[in-house]
Amino acid sequence: MNTTDHIVIIDLEATCWNDRPPRGQQSEIIEIGVCLMDAKTGTVLQSEGILVKPRFSTVSPFCTELTSITQQMLDDEGVMLEDAFDILRAEYNSEHLTWASYGNYDMNMLQDQSAKFRVDYPLSDGHINVKTLFGQLHPTVRKSVGMARALSALNFTLEGTHHRGVDDARNIAKILYWCLQQT
Repeated sequence: MNTTDHIVIIDLEATCWNDRPPRGQQSEIIEIGVCLMDAKTGTVLQSEGILVKPRFSTVSPFCTELTSITQQMLDDEGVMLEDAFDILRAEYNSEHLTWASYGNYDMNMLQDQSAKFRVDYPLSDGHINVKTLFGQLHPTVRKSVGMARALSALNFTLEGTHHRGVDDARNIAKILYWCLQQT
């Protein structure tokens, strides 16, 4: 495997509320959607949604409505953040490959959670902001737009459940591959 030919794509989901978080709760990662894309073909080689147990918050009804993730799913299938980061390292070579996300939220949240919970940051310094890149390359959409709007501008179908990390990561891969074909 030539590591320069592969890009890791990350999309996070986090606890959220319709209004302010309840006292003592804070936004925490609850899913790391990840896929490994072949940069030459756009093929997604592997992907998964790693469910993460939050430490200080619970999934609100608003969050479940948005993401389809329930507290019960996290209780039953979730892993601790450090274990999720270990999966990224072991299964996706995340510390050595360029990685991409749609905007900077995911990078900022990963850095914040790594520092807050004193776990080693799992990704390389090589980051592609697909949202910015798309805005620079698309001939008619010359501003920052959301992922769903970018897909629509490219006449691509949003596949899966919007705001499920694993599905969003696969959709971001389609946008990123289009961007790579323009350069």
